[in-house]
Amino acid sequence: MPKIPSPAPRAQLLFPWLPGALLLAGVLWRCSSLALGGPAVGWITGLCLLLWTGLALLPLRRAGYGGNKLALAFLVLALAALLRAMCLDHITYDYRDFLSQWAAFFRENGGFAAIKEPVGDYNAPYLYFMAAISYLPFPDLYAIKLFSILFDGILAWGGLRLVGALSGRKDGPAPLTAYLLLLLLPTVVLNGSFWGQCDALYGALVLHAMASAWEDHPKTSVALLAVAFSFKLQTIFLIPLWGGLWLVRKLRFSHLLVFPAAYAVAVLPALLLGKPLADILGVYFKQAGQYSYALVFNAPSLFALIPYGVDVAQQPLARAGILAAFALCLFVLGWLFFHRSRFSGAQFLAAAAVLALGVPFLLPYMHERYFFLADVVTLVWAVWDRRRIPIALLTQLASLSSYCVYLRLQYTMPVHLFGQTWTMALEALCILAALLLSLGALLRRRDDFRR
Repeated sequence: MPKIPSPAPRAQLLFPWLPGALLLAGVLWRCSSLALGGPAVGWITGLCLLLWTGLALLPLRRAGYGGNKLALAFLVLALAALLRAMCLDHITYDYRDFLSQWAAFFRENGGFAAIKEPVGDYNAPYLYFMAAISYLPFPDLYAIKLFSILFDGILAWGGLRLVGALSGRKDGPAPLTAYLLLLLLPTVVLNGSFWGQCDALYGALVLHAMASAWEDHPKTSVALLAVAFSFKLQTIFLIPLWGGLWLVRKLRFSHLLVFPAAYAVAVLPALLLGKPLADILGVYFKQAGQYSYALVFNAPSLFALIPYGVDVAQQPLARAGILAAFALCLFVLGWLFFHRSRFSGAQFLAAAAVLALGVPFLLPYMHERYFFLADVVTLVWAVWDRRRIPIALLTQLASLSSYCVYLRLQYTMPVHLFGQTWTMALEALCILAALLLSLGALLRRRDDFRR
């Protein structure tokens, strides 16, 4: 008599997926009651998040994950989607005072035809998106946030690729861990879905550029870096790393010439639409000079160690900070060059962490979100090498606290000593500690550091 198969294996296959399905039902329920646009907008938004969840599984399938690992990823993705759905209705001052007004300008002035006008202080590629959503009968708030959420998934994919390339196991536990943690990293969740910012755009492209560099696709790597720079000036914090890759012969000088070509392609549509070349090329100079009335803007930088209200000579200190950041970049490049014979994945990530932490720490005029690259790079490093977990924790603590200062309009950990007040000194000390630990890792000479 044939043996009747047990139903247990089917139950074991279904069970890991059920909690994720329930969480996705929660996404639809939450979106059905969104404040703007009525039920139809809510359902469309919910379906977009469900589609995002499904698409985010594709890189994992391509990397070779299946079974329980894929079920775990689905559960985390569903949780990530629910967290983002709960944030969608929040309106910040940045959205109210800037993003919403830019979107309205495009809607009232012909969409893409308005790109030639001097609107906003973002570079051309993000303006293409703002012009595109002006044609949609859909709330700008949700469209802007969904665009950033899309790149949250691409960011996690970049972490998956980078750890997989460094470890040599694209389907191992470490790449999957980086992927899942990046989806749930507090500053990543808050940046796009709560704040409405777009740092995941350039952050995702930078992680993919790093992965492509380590996978020996130098032209792709430099092109991705250029597109990242076309979205956000803050990409410049890590651009020196590609100079280091040239010095250690990981890429050739001719590969670096892809950067201006790719950047030109990214901004060419704006030029064809009538935007003056001076406006395109000068947008980052405009940004750099726009916020020069204070040394720091709620960022955990070196200048947060100055007591609140103390009168200092801002211009000399600002120049000193810029020179210090430049000197740090030169030091990292010099170290990589003189130790190029032992260049490894460990040095690659250590150098990236030093730059992502050190440059915004030393520069003046930094804002809360400018440690976004440090957040994601140190997390990837900690997943790849667990000895770096303290660096990632210190970075995330400082960065998240600085987010809260803006989002809550209240300092998180002010210090009152000797009749003085330091509003963000503890956060700045956390970044300083993370930077020193990263420098120590870069300078280590022991053979067990090579991986």
